[in-house]
Amino acid sequence: MKVAVLFFAALREAAGTARRDVELPEGATLADLREKLAAEVPALRGALERFPALVEGRVGEPGRPLREGDEVAWIPPVAGGTEGGRIVEVMLTREPIEPERLRRSVEWPGAGAVVLFVGTVRDHEGERRVEELEYEAYERAAAERLRAIGEEALGLWPGARIAIAHRLGRLGLGEASVAVAVATAHRAEAFDCCRALMERLKGSVPIWKRSFGPGGSVWVEGKPYEE
Repeated sequence: MKVAVLFFAALREAAGTARRDVELPEGATLADLREKLAAEVPALRGALERFPALVEGRVGEPGRPLREGDEVAWIPPVAGGTEGGRIVEVMLTREPIEPERLRRSVEWPGAGAVVLFVGTVRDHEGERRVEELEYEAYERAAAERLRAIGEEALGLWPGARIAIAHRLGRLGLGEASVAVAVATAHRAEAFDCCRALMERLKGSVPIWKRSFGPGGSVWVEGKPYEE
């Protein structure tokens, strides 16, 4: 089978290309791909072990089996500015969000404030009663946009550490649908950064919501998509 591997920034320079098509045996894993690349391009070995890889836009575990046509991207640290600033995690998941784990992930010794926002499923949309919600996404584009709005935030708050998680699939009342954690040196920055991330997320990430209630289901219209 063949997979496409994408490289960015310093990794692109080390690889000598932005894209490399790699032939692998059926059943090969992400770890197998990493070893093959490291053998073919020794300059990449250390980076491939340190940096996360996205498979079809989502973080992949080393043991994850790959499939024909998969797109794999190794992600070096994003531009963040001053000490401490970086995107710790961006995640689309069908598993329950763990807000406390997200909060802990952004903590660092220089942070004087950590703000955690958790959006949950409520029992109404306007006058309409809600029993469940369903979230659908264009996953590859959504993951890219989540990371992009994180990078935008780092441009304004360069010392921030940021983690974002969004649920997909069916959710019951009270379940967390989205969580944003931000750690900065001062509380005002943490509050402002967290709020800005949520506002951008609501209008610029291709995620759609369907509401289920006694009268059936309806897709909930929000803000027009914008980049």
